[in-house]
Amino acid sequence: MQTVSDFILSRLAQWGINRVYGYPGDGINGLIGAFGRTREPLEFVQVRHEEMAAFMACAHSKFTGQVGVCMATSGPGAIHLLNGLYDAKLDHQPVVALVGQQARTALGGDYQQEVDLISLFKDVAHDFVHVAASPVQAKHLIDRAVRIAMERRAVTCVIVPNDVQDLPAVPDIPREHGTVNTGIGFTSHAGVPAAVALQNAADILNKGERVAILAGAGARDAGDELLHVADLLGAGIAKALLGKAVVPDDVPYVTGSIGLLGTQPSWRMMNDCDTLLMVGTAFPYGEFLPPEGQARAVQIDRDGRMISLRYPVEQGLVGDSKATLQALAPLLQRKESRRWRDKIEKDVAHWWKTVEARAMVPAQPLNPQRPFWELSPRLPDRSIITCDSGSAASWYAQHLRLRKGMAASLSGGLATMGSGVPYALAAKLAHPDRPVFALVGDGAMQMNGVNELITIADRWRDWGNPTLVVMVLNNGDLNMVTWEQRLMGGDPRFKDSQLLPTFPYAEYGRLLGLEGIRVDNPDHVGAAWERAIEADRPVVLEMVTDPEVPLIPPHVPLKQVQNYVKALRQEDASGGAALRATLKQWWAG
Repeated sequence: MQTVSDFILSRLAQWGINRVYGYPGDGINGLIGAFGRTREPLEFVQVRHEEMAAFMACAHSKFTGQVGVCMATSGPGAIHLLNGLYDAKLDHQPVVALVGQQARTALGGDYQQEVDLISLFKDVAHDFVHVAASPVQAKHLIDRAVRIAMERRAVTCVIVPNDVQDLPAVPDIPREHGTVNTGIGFTSHAGVPAAVALQNAADILNKGERVAILAGAGARDAGDELLHVADLLGAGIAKALLGKAVVPDDVPYVTGSIGLLGTQPSWRMMNDCDTLLMVGTAFPYGEFLPPEGQARAVQIDRDGRMISLRYPVEQGLVGDSKATLQALAPLLQRKESRRWRDKIEKDVAHWWKTVEARAMVPAQPLNPQRPFWELSPRLPDRSIITCDSGSAASWYAQHLRLRKGMAASLSGGLATMGSGVPYALAAKLAHPDRPVFALVGDGAMQMNGVNELITIADRWRDWGNPTLVVMVLNNGDLNMVTWEQRLMGGDPRFKDSQLLPTFPYAEYGRLLGLEGIRVDNPDHVGAAWERAIEADRPVVLEMVTDPEVPLIPPHVPLKQVQNYVKALRQEDASGGAALRATLKQWWAG
């Protein structure tokens, strides 16, 4: 007899789903039992915590373009999913959550682990969250959850009470009133705006003398088209943090990241441009875009709700980034004057010299910028890079030079800690032949990264290419928040909240059977990367870094400078060390 659980797994496989991330529990015993007997090419990946399952489903979507699926039991398991699901929601990734529930006969009886799951998931999965109260519903609930996740690039949720999971499946829906019969068929999208809108956009861009392009994750598949359009317009390309891998960093007119973690060339280009083209981005910080009224703007996005959200645009183009740029390019006139482009390229060349000089400034013991700078030329082709929130994200944004064919991501909209290692594991499971690097701070590593190393240690022997390097910045400080306290509030480091317990990351990696490398000498950084990349197993690479090396935004308002000085005056010896490190960084720049 085929049960509802058997049918659900079969239907997921028919949708092309090949991996489900989750953790077992009695609320999903029926589904777990179905995994044990299924012959579908559907893998269950056991994680260490349900939050990791949702992170991995999000990363699976980011690195494959497919729908990610996670699974959790009722009550506590369902609650644990939320942070990872919000990560997917805010980064517009299609993820389906399958969640157990107590038996229908117990609901409303204040039963153990009974949680109002519809209410719990109504915000994060507001596009679609429903309970399978009957086996007849299973088909259309799964179909709609997957299709809506794909179409809306959203999180959806199907809640299956544990008694329903073991009922006989109803794969053939009765042809009668009150039933729904759905299908999997292929959906075709137009993808390109109307000709009049494209011509309007081209007219705006053609009249611009100083054109800037801002690309985000929505332009992931349009890198070549972006470079072609930038060449026609004599424009520079800045990248939102989630769009770091959209175009390579070795292109002379790619100015790099934008925003608080961005580069000086991106800051100057946005402040000096007279025309702005935004492609596939929801970059949130308006103060890093041109002053309102200075630049005419065109925006391309597949979701019309995002048009004019960050900056007023004259022409919004709702469509696929790649197809829309392809349709727009023939309407653009090649700009003969290259003075604007020449200025951008000089800025970019100077910037790379600046960050190299900053990375080489001595620190106690390691300058945290040095590992990122040393990694860039050593990255193997087709590498996948994940990063965690915190100071690591700043060095990743400013220092790491990605080449064509590489992929990279982090938690952008939610900017949650703890996503770096599960992202890397999901990337490796999806692409076992590609080298993967996780760049993580010690705060995120202690939060949950060390636990997911257990999963890596359990699974790495199945990979054709064993290269997965988890690089940990060990500075004993929740560094990003420390700098935010100093700059934003003028407050000194509050040691009770900011200092972390000592933990032997490399030694712990070795304990698990992985390679562990600890570096506290700047002259050994490059060789340590080479050793890690050539290792015959995953590596925990512990870089012991100086917490007083400052995070330097591309622009620091006078008020923040005043707050910073005020904060350092209230600190002990660390304040003097931070001030000296800041002066050294300023001089190097």
